[in-house]
Amino acid sequence: MSADVFVAATADVDAGAVIGDDTRVWHLAQVREGARIGTGCNIGRGAYIGPDVVLGDNCKIQNYALVYEPARLADGVFIGPAAVLTNDEFPRAVNPDGTAKSADDWHAVGVTIEEGASIGGRAVCIAPVTIGAWALVAAGAVVTKDVPAHALVVGVPARRVGWVGRAGRPLVRDGEAWVCPETGERYREEDGALRTVA
Repeated sequence: MSADVFVAATADVDAGAVIGDDTRVWHLAQVREGARIGTGCNIGRGAYIGPDVVLGDNCKIQNYALVYEPARLADGVFIGPAAVLTNDEFPRAVNPDGTAKSADDWHAVGVTIEEGASIGGRAVCIAPVTIGAWALVAAGAVVTKDVPAHALVVGVPARRVGWVGRAGRPLVRDGEAWVCPETGERYREEDGALRTVA
């Protein structure tokens, strides 16, 4: 591990994890074997990063968030406090015969989060789902299906209620286009997806 990485004395980082420069791992966080954390990341107090999870650069994992394997997070992803990325489609502690399940009794599936997307506090993403680039999942939402890029989703189950720009602000309708009130970026909606307008 590089000298440019900060790991709190009470954090549990497996020797087989790879952590990029300028990353900070705070009090009581756990980073499991095979996890690959990019540069400039922040892993908050009590957060859990499962085996072989991949985080891109500049990700922020807030306090007590749980990122289960085999999740894949691109650059600039935000995971809010106590959010959960699941990995078991059919969760059970025991088999039908009452015996305890082992690692051989199930197949882990992951959540994929694309560049710049944000998952709000206490939201749950039920694997396998993909959250599109720059999308925003509201606090407390339960995501059960893929979320398009730039979508703003809320509720249980999560549903799209609008669009957001790269600054995270809801986009405003301007004729046929959608506009970010902060950056002025313009988008056009086509077939349930947004594309940038030059």
